[in-house]
Amino acid sequence: MTFEIGLVLAILVAALILFMTEKLSADLVALLVLLTLALTGLVPATELFDGFANPAVVTVAAIFVVSEAFYQTGIADLLGAKILKLAGPSELLLISLMMITTGLLSAVMNNVGATAVLLPVAIGISRQTKISVSKFLMPISFASLMGGNITLIGTPPNILAADILRQYTGQSFGFFDFAPMGILILICGVGYMVLIGRHLLPNHPEADLVQNYPARAYLSEIQVLPGSPLVDKTLIESRLGEAYDINIVGIVRNGETRFAPRRNDLLEAEDILLVQGSLEKIIKVRQEQGLRIEPDEPHLAEVNLKSGRVTLAEVVLDVSSGLAGQSLKEIHFREKYRLTVLALWRRNQYVEGSIADVPLRPGDVLLVQGQPAFISLLRGSEDFLVLEPTPLEIRRTDKALLTLLIFAGMLTVATLEWLPIAVAAVMAAVLLVLLGVLSLEEAYRAVDWRSIFLIGGMLPLGAAMESTSAAKFLADSVVYYLTGWGPLPILLGIYVLAMLITQSLSNAAAMVLIGPIAINIAHSLGADPRAFLMATVIAVSNDYLTPIGHQANVLVFGPGGYKFTDYTKVGLGLSLTLLLLVAIALPIFWPLFPGG
Repeated sequence: MTFEIGLVLAILVAALILFMTEKLSADLVALLVLLTLALTGLVPATELFDGFANPAVVTVAAIFVVSEAFYQTGIADLLGAKILKLAGPSELLLISLMMITTGLLSAVMNNVGATAVLLPVAIGISRQTKISVSKFLMPISFASLMGGNITLIGTPPNILAADILRQYTGQSFGFFDFAPMGILILICGVGYMVLIGRHLLPNHPEADLVQNYPARAYLSEIQVLPGSPLVDKTLIESRLGEAYDINIVGIVRNGETRFAPRRNDLLEAEDILLVQGSLEKIIKVRQEQGLRIEPDEPHLAEVNLKSGRVTLAEVVLDVSSGLAGQSLKEIHFREKYRLTVLALWRRNQYVEGSIADVPLRPGDVLLVQGQPAFISLLRGSEDFLVLEPTPLEIRRTDKALLTLLIFAGMLTVATLEWLPIAVAAVMAAVLLVLLGVLSLEEAYRAVDWRSIFLIGGMLPLGAAMESTSAAKFLADSVVYYLTGWGPLPILLGIYVLAMLITQSLSNAAAMVLIGPIAINIAHSLGADPRAFLMATVIAVSNDYLTPIGHQANVLVFGPGGYKFTDYTKVGLGLSLTLLLLVAIALPIFWPLFPGG
């Protein structure tokens, strides 16, 4: 092993450790890898940023925009709305139809987008049928990963695999080359979840939103005494939220209760404030602001937090949100959205105490209270996903047909190879903006720039592995230790390796790292590299063992009330089922040897 090979492998191991520990964000790790390659001279400075101009990166960015058009025009919602009508109250049929719908959507839009569309639909169906939402959400996220295997644009690893194959062999995968295996995977995955997986899923009894959260336990009544400095001050001037981290849920005055008071409402002596906060903070505000705690809480005994002109809603922090790591206080949530956060749910447990100071994480679920109009405005946020079906009337349904025509044109051009997929996808994205389906700002927001920086930053490492023969060294090592077992066991060994790596790496990064190794192994065996690369593509989308393996899993983790081990319990059998499917079916569609 030469010094250069050792250096590349050291960078690879260091990157894997940083990815797995999650001390730094994945995109930042990719940029550190990029800079390390430059400083060590493994990649020439003139080629360092070629990854960002790679056709695969451009295609991924454009597909994010196309996916957003499917969402904004209500095409995806219309598909989801038909599910309950077709399936009725049958749990088996509901799971089957939701998974099939999510999988088909994921074939033409990104995995997280497909999951996000069906998530509120599933919650609405759960409330109507009284079937636990935990029976629906994990199958939906898994189906989005399966459906991504159906087309070239279904998931970034597919696009990367086609580009890697072109670089190494001059060939490439066609738009529907992934379909035979992808459709089989979706069918088998649905069958597994319906026959086995759904029985392993938790069954959380359905309850009202307020009962699902410990909000009432933190609700108290405090009375404004005549000598209090709060008298004749507006709510915003009182600084109760800013200084004491207390939410004013309502004001009782002259026997009448008004919920969701406005910021400029004046406080008067004898007002009774319905507040939510920790006991410590409530006692502190009582001592410093001349207030009295009402011990019997007669008004709270009758409080219905959905009464009057206010309502409750659950919202989840999107996995691509830039607000991760910041607290509600730091992002000025109450002032910006005019909503009160009553409780925070994270990874199967409630966050107790002062939630305003807790740094938010992707997948966190917030119970919010406020006027329906403000909750509707939150639907337009790129940071939060409201866990209620979005009314179709606020979608641009008049642009749905136009979107479908543009998408069909993109498919036709790419499938017939009149233009490269990157050019076809960019043309579709530009047309969607020019014809008013999306605004330019929406198009920019639709792109997951973290994924773009991750892929663009990691591609040079793949190039360095090839130029220094590090990929060939690893491939030769695998073949050496597995020699005598035959090509199929070696292919399955690569599959298992890629599947395990992708549990802690993004699937795009795993594809960049394992793809060149798979092709080098195929060459050393005299086998068809397309078969080995296809197995790798399927493996890096096999993120079923942990909730952190893929963003789609993170998105449903909180709303589904799952435990970390729920994914392993359900996903292990699914992973073994798909491993068996690959062993049997992949050599049929993609013979291991040319002409085989």
